[in-house]
Amino acid sequence: MPAGSDVPGELALPHTWRPFGVRLAGIVFGGALLLVCGFAWFSFDAETRAKFTMFQRGTLVFLGLLAFAVWYALVRSRVVAEPDKLVVVNGYRRREYDWAEIVAVHLPPGAPWVTLDLSDGTTASALGIQGSDGARAHTAVRQLRTLVNR
Repeated sequence: MPAGSDVPGELALPHTWRPFGVRLAGIVFGGALLLVCGFAWFSFDAETRAKFTMFQRGTLVFLGLLAFAVWYALVRSRVVAEPDKLVVVNGYRRREYDWAEIVAVHLPPGAPWVTLDLSDGTTASALGIQGSDGARAHTAVRQLRTLVNR
């Protein structure tokens, strides 16, 4: 079971890993989409805007909120190493694993995120460490493996 870090070079617990690329892409592309839609709406003349019904406007707002909810679920994904457990938050679901439950940590080439092998023979995804983050993800996997192998 991992303990707090007093030795230089060791990872201090609790430690949190979050996806970087997904947050950045969501902010950039979501913001760009919001700007384009806002610009398009305000570039319409009053007569064209008046032709939109409340249902159509509501549908657009609903789709925007749905896209935000998906983005927020990805952004809130994280992996938290605590002294007595590993907390994995994938979207809106939170799972806690004792260190003894985790057998191995995998991030094969081309995999979208980390996979945890569990002692009961099942696997669990950890979206908080995304393969698309490159070297940052590989560093996180090495750190997590070190904690699991203690």
